[in-house]
Amino acid sequence: MKQVILIVSWLCVAVVSGWSEQVIRIGIGTQDTTINCAAGGAVVRELHLLEKYLPHDGKYQGVKYDLVWHNFTSGAPANSEMLANKLDITNMADFPAILGASAFQGANNGVKTYYIATLSGSTRGAGNAVVVPVQSKIQSFNELKGKRISVPFGSTAHAMLLRAIQEQGWDPDNDVTILTQAPEVAGSALKANQIDAHADFVPFGELFPFRGIARKIYDGSSSGLPTTHGVQVRSDFADKYPELVLAYLKATIEASGLIREHPEELCTELAQWTGVEAEVYYAFHGPDGIQTRDYSLKPEYVDAIRHAEQTLRVLKKTDRPLDVDSFVTDKFIREASQELGLNYDAQLKDYSGVPFNQNAVDTHAPVTDAKTAGQVWMQDEPTVRLYSSVQVALSAANKLQNSGKKVRVVFAQDRLSGIKLFAERAWFVEKGSNLSAFLLKTDADKWAQEQGGTVMDYTGAQKTAVNGLARD
Repeated sequence: MKQVILIVSWLCVAVVSGWSEQVIRIGIGTQDTTINCAAGGAVVRELHLLEKYLPHDGKYQGVKYDLVWHNFTSGAPANSEMLANKLDITNMADFPAILGASAFQGANNGVKTYYIATLSGSTRGAGNAVVVPVQSKIQSFNELKGKRISVPFGSTAHAMLLRAIQEQGWDPDNDVTILTQAPEVAGSALKANQIDAHADFVPFGELFPFRGIARKIYDGSSSGLPTTHGVQVRSDFADKYPELVLAYLKATIEASGLIREHPEELCTELAQWTGVEAEVYYAFHGPDGIQTRDYSLKPEYVDAIRHAEQTLRVLKKTDRPLDVDSFVTDKFIREASQELGLNYDAQLKDYSGVPFNQNAVDTHAPVTDAKTAGQVWMQDEPTVRLYSSVQVALSAANKLQNSGKKVRVVFAQDRLSGIKLFAERAWFVEKGSNLSAFLLKTDADKWAQEQGGTVMDYTGAQKTAVNGLARD
């Protein structure tokens, strides 16, 4: 009889302690190649940062977490899996986030989505871009009238394209031919000269030029329309497991900090995890990069989401208004920030980019004007070299190459917007042996006309830098 009692007791303990172990699935949708999502996807996943913050006490004592990661090339399939309850959290841009929220609204099943934090963004719209085939004679957007332009429909790039067309005073239905085309298809179309131009979101405005597929002739910063990538969560998951939402947001904040503090190292690792070159990551997330490291829901980012909602209704991609003020909520990111000891309101007011955190190689002093600085990333060197000016950077790169060393990439900053450029794809104005870099030839021409100087391509700028510094 005692043996029976002992067996029954053991079974009861086993059921309570192990056999009835609660398992909570956390489905997370990422876009690894959309590099603005890095701090919410690949970095958190590969460095196991979420596991660091998941709770194991209180109602979560004894809980086993089943972390399910799904990687997508765009927001549409992520939205579908979110709606099917296969995902709880997703990373995406403003336009697909609205499409997802609208799909939930149409389902009318009591569940909706919240947009709860920023991963990366640009209050000036940098990141989206228009590119043309490398050998194309087109140098500016105003030369695209009557041309064939492809773009992923319903994306942030689509909105940028329509706004740029509107600013030209063109009719989008008659003055240009707009085709829907995914970036992976557009790359082949550009190489085969099947299209005249392609508009796309990050990172393709930089990735295609870096790979020698295309040239960038228009950057989203010219439109002045803010763009953002952030975090979207199902309301039923957030309501039931708010602590898990906070854990995920803490992980993204740590990931963003790691990218900010160790850009070369993280960009190199991200290249291995995603297949997008480290140089392209660095152009976006390095010092004075194209995108700003941010987690706050700045007014400009909320306005970008509001504009996306309005534009998608005009495009008839959604059929009813969406209340953006209830869709976007900062309560989760505020609480996550507070628990990490961060001042959310201070971050909300901070618009500074990632600063150059080293002295210039040539002056051994901080760079005084970021817009005229240059950088050189050498093969097998862990950090990017910073120079006080682009002409010094170009001269240094030439000397390093002549000494048998390999230069991975030379960076310059656009003299007008300040965005980071691949120097090899930029235009330059030389005046008195000083060089200024520009994304667009039209900007370089205008600057030379107003300020004086000579417009030249990368080869000419390199010769000028070497000869000018030799004379000095």
